Amino acid sequence: MAEIRVNWHRRHKEGLSTGDKAADALRNGMGSWPFVGLFLGFMGLWALVNSIVLATNAWDPYPYILLNLFLSMLAGLQGAILLIAAKRQDAIASAMAQHDYETDVRAAAQIEMLMNINAEQLKLLQELRDMRDRP
Repeated sequence: MAEIRVNWHRRHKEGLSTGDKAADALRNGMGSWPFVGLFLGFMGLWALVNSIVLATNAWDPYPYILLNLFLSMLAGLQGAILLIAAKRQDAIASAMAQHDYETDVRAAAQIEMLMNINAEQLKLLQELRDMRDRP
């Protein structure tokens, strides 16, 4: 039966809190072209409805103070979400650097062992040559 290997990426993802997962999902959503398109469409629709369609009974007439309030709240929320996501990215980069360091240390130990084996083989080969060359 084949052994299923779980790398540290999967272990890291499984250890995320609900808040971390939500921050990643929101960051990925807000940093996409569909979000930008929908957001621009929403703002255009808001302006259209409040300026033309409901010109006399608009709930947020020009200069759209309520829309400005929503945009300010969204900007504050996005800043916090981006900081949370950046903090997580720093943690991931740190874990990757630690993993690379541990791999390098193991590789250096294995190379040292192989160099010792190679030196021993060269020593044995030289002894065999010396034995062969003796009269």
